[in-house]
Parts: sequence; structure tokens; C-alpha cells
Amino acid sequence: MRLEFIGAAHEVTGSCHYLEVGDVRLLVDCGMEQGVNVFENCALPVEEALIDYVLVTHAHVDHTGMLPWLYAKGFRGKIFATEATADLCSIMLRDCAHIQMQEAEWKNRKAKRHAGAETQEPVYTMEDAEETIRRIVPCDYDERIHICDCIDIRFTDIGHLLGSASIEVWAQEGDICKKLVFSGDIGNVDQPLLRDPRTTRQADYVIMESTYGDRIHSDVRPDYVGELAGILQETFDRGGNVVIPSFAVGRTQEMLYFIRIIKEQGLVHGHEGFPVYVDSPMAVEATGIFTRNEKSCFDEEALSLVKQGVNPISFKGLRLAITSEESKAINFDETPKVILSASGMCDAGRIRHHLKHNLWRPECTVLFVGYQSVGTTGRALVEGAKELKLFGETIDVRAQIRTLAGMSGHADKNGLIRWICGFEKKPRRVFIVHGEDAVTMSFANCLHDEYGFSAYAPYSGTIFDPVGDRFVYEAQPVLVKKKAKSQTPVGVYARLVAAGQRLAAVIKRCEGMANKDLAKFADQINALCDKWN
Repeated sequence: MRLEFIGAAHEVTGSCHYLEVGDVRLLVDCGMEQGVNVFENCALPVEEALIDYVLVTHAHVDHTGMLPWLYAKGFRGKIFATEATADLCSIMLRDCAHIQMQEAEWKNRKAKRHAGAETQEPVYTMEDAEETIRRIVPCDYDERIHICDCIDIRFTDIGHLLGSASIEVWAQEGDICKKLVFSGDIGNVDQPLLRDPRTTRQADYVIMESTYGDRIHSDVRPDYVGELAGILQETFDRGGNVVIPSFAVGRTQEMLYFIRIIKEQGLVHGHEGFPVYVDSPMAVEATGIFTRNEKSCFDEEALSLVKQGVNPISFKGLRLAITSEESKAINFDETPKVILSASGMCDAGRIRHHLKHNLWRPECTVLFVGYQSVGTTGRALVEGAKELKLFGETIDVRAQIRTLAGMSGHADKNGLIRWICGFEKKPRRVFIVHGEDAVTMSFANCLHDEYGFSAYAPYSGTIFDPVGDRFVYEAQPVLVKKKAKSQTPVGVYARLVAAGQRLAAVIKRCEGMANKDLAKFADQINALCDKWN
């Protein structure tokens, strides 16, 4: 048995863990890296075509964004996720593919103006995303699922996002069974819409996140509605807009929940009919998915509204911008308004256009309501940037930059400790991942020194044997270096190379088959080679 840490090791994004049980190979998450990455991630230890399964903790891009890349490289296995995660992935992966293709097209137009500049290919295409979505197997919470002879899994609500889950994995190798639990992203308590994270009773090994492993949310539940109402009142009185860079899935729906209460209770005076724009086609689709999954994921407060016939995330004055023309028109309307737009870290999407039109206006407010990774535009604004370059133009930052205190879908240090202490018996080891470098180390030390856990923060490439309870290889940190010109295949030729890798993977799986079948397969390959030689 082999557990290898690939992504989100001493970093927050790009989650990916590799587990090998006998001849079965699986990944837990296959996420995209966002922002600045300090350390290099090691490559997968096998060809992508040899991966049998992927287990997905939740739909956020830093946990799912490279699934279509995996498919493009030859993966043809099944992807297991909760029903709500499957629904959200169907829109998020298409959106990712659209962004990849758009960015490649923009870079290629720019390259035409510079002699000798390399052309860019998208990391993956819309076709890759569509085929990936078809491989997703929706699963219920709390049901033990037998996925193959040596592996059972179960999803438990972890309260971070609609459909988010920790995943229990029962791994059987010979007569030895080991249980691994992957926490995914652990949710904050007392959040709107979603239930609080649930604990798991037993595990041999736990792989858990540590995003906020060095900070404590306030003991007093923040008055999100009151604080947001105050920001809206002040900004509208100045004649400005409130621009909210918001993750299309999760945070946008929470903000709509708060704004519905503000409107219902008349907490903003003199601007009672203020318009609210959701300017993100993906956010619009995601809001519909939230409504469809209300019974399986909503908390009691939200469900009580549903039972009264009230949609907790809709209200009079809510306007949905789908087309680019509708998006552009928002900034030509001088009425003070709320603009909710993606991406939440301001590195892509329509939010950048809204920043261009509103950042220079001192009467406006840009309100951050989520985590901002190091190196992102959002992080720069939160840390006090005086100007930004958007679409080739330098924009002065004159608008007020605010954050909604305590607004987080992640558990704080106390919440993380509460979750790991929920096991009836201490796991043999706890591996700390999905946190910035210093945070993973300090949180691992905290669990060890103060709570008696055997805790360890692995770097990418670390290999552990759960059966032998030993480290096979303890990787050392490898700092990211400036990339040399890519020597990897690109374009359609890259797809041909990936097809060749998949063929090689199929051949490896044929060992032990009947000689007659092997000979027939060899003849077919040779005939194909003869045709193209």
C-alpha cells in the first residue's frame, strides 16, 4: 500500500493525493494551483491512464480544476463525488475549460505581435471537460460504497460547500485493512445555508487540511447581516457601488442569503429598492443547483424558510447578468447597487471589468468576503495596493477596500482541533496538508505538543506505507524555479502523445491474459503502426 502526497503540501491550493492499494490506483482530488506557489509539486508516480478512480471532496477548482487535464492525458476511470458536487462540477469544469481556452486565445493574439513568441495551447479543452463530467458517479452522503474488490468509500458532510465531504477509504490489501480519512476542506460552524461539519468516528490515518490552522475566528458569532447592511448604507449614501468579488459557488449564495434578510428587514434606509446584480453565468447556474439540493445540504434555518415557501437566496430587486452585453450595461447605470461577480480572488472573469470601472471612484467600496491566496489580485488589494494594472491600463485604487470579518467557509484552528478530536480513538498518524508553509508546521506541532497526536506535515513527493506504518520517502522542499521554455508536446500532437501513453497503460494491464488474446492485440497494434509508418 502506498500513500503519496502530490499537491497542497505546504501550500493551500492544488489538492491531490495518490493512493495505491494492490493493483488499484486512485487519486483523492485533482486540483488546480492558484496564486503564487512556493514549492514544486512532484509528478504523479504513474501515467494518468493507469489511474483507476478519483475521489472528489468538493467542487472548488483547487480540488477539481485539473480533472479534465487528467482526462486529456489518458485517464478513463470513474470519478466519485456527492450528488451536489457532481452537479456543481458540471458547471465549474466547463467554466474552467472556457477560461483556459480564452486565455490561450488572448496570449496567441498577443504573440502574433512579437516575432518568435511561442504560441499557447489551453491546458485542456471543452471536450475534455465534457468527457470528464460524464465519468462522474454521484453518491449519497453516509452510504458505504464498494467501488472495487479492495476499496470501499463513504462521504460525510463536512459543511464547507454544497456537497462537500470528508471521505472515508477502507483499503484492503491481502488480509490487512487500513482505514484512511481525507478531511477535504473542513467547514466553519454557524454559517448560512449549510449544516455544520460532521465528525468521523474511526481512522487509522487522517489527511487533514490546515488553511486557518494559525488563527481563531471570533468566539462571538459575527453579525454578518448588520455589518453588511452598514457597508451598503455608507456606500449608497456616498452614491457609490458595492463591488463584491465572490466565488460563484458557495459565497455568492451566502451573500444573497444575507441581502435577502437586509431587504426583508429594511436595514438600508433611503435605498430600499437597491438593485443587486449577480454578474456570473456560473453563479446563476450554481444558485439553481443550491435550490435543487436544499433537502440534502441545507441547515435547519434555511430549510424552515423553504418549508414556508420562501426561497432563501432570492428576493425582489435581484438581477441576473448572463450575456456580456448585460454585464457591460451594469456600469453604465448610475444607480447605487451591489455587484456580485467572479472570480473571488480577482484573477479572472468579469470582476476585473467591474474593478476597472469602480476602483478609481472614492465613493465606491470593494468588499472581500473570502480567502485571498498569496500572489492574487485580491490579496494585493487587501494588503493595501495603491494601483492595479487591468487590461493594460493602470488604475488608481481610491475606492474603500473592506473585508467582511469572519466570513469564511473554512474552520479556524479551534474548529480544526474540534474535528480531529472527534475521533473516538486517536488515529495512528495525522498528515497536515492544504495550508501555507508556516501554518502546516505550526498546526502539526500544536496537535503533537498540546493534544498528543502523531502529526506530520509532508512535502510534495513524500511516500508513506500505511500497512507497514512507515515512511518510504520523506521529501524535502523544492522551491519553484523560473520555468524554461516548454519542451513538452502541444496542440493536437500532445493529444497523440497522450493517446500513446494510454495505449502503453492498456498494454501493462494485459499481463496474464490468454496468449491468443495477447497475440491478436499485438497484431492489431502492429497493423496500425504499419499503416502510419
